[in-house]
Amino acid sequence: MNALHPLFRRPALRWALTMALGAVTALPAGAAPSAERLGLEAARADAEAGRALLVDIREPHEHATGVARGAKLLPMREIGARLAEIPKDAAQPVLLICNTQNRSRAVWQALRERGYTNVRYVEGGMSEWARRGLPLVKPAAR
Repeated sequence: MNALHPLFRRPALRWALTMALGAVTALPAGAAPSAERLGLEAARADAEAGRALLVDIREPHEHATGVARGAKLLPMREIGARLAEIPKDAAQPVLLICNTQNRSRAVWQALRERGYTNVRYVEGGMSEWARRGLPLVKPAAR
């Protein structure tokens, strides 16, 4: 029986996570506990109020379509090399966001396995953010 979570059955995603974070174990069957994900409106409020760091893990071509104001842009494929940029301090909440929550949920799991207890992923992702008409800005030049 294949025990891999459906996310890790997608070879491109499995490869990207392995390259970015090293060997990643499979997610348990079913969704993460609700305490580990945050609804879109709550995530937006926390990020805009400075109560949490919003980390957009989409790729640069995705960032070009618009990003949440104040989000830290950290493409998933660069996380392994830039891991120190993600606060590990429990007092600094970190919210991961991608396009649909699939990658952010997988990265959340990988970070949790590395001892990050302050990380959550945003339900719905940036596609839902845009669908709801929430504010987007052009990313700063890299």
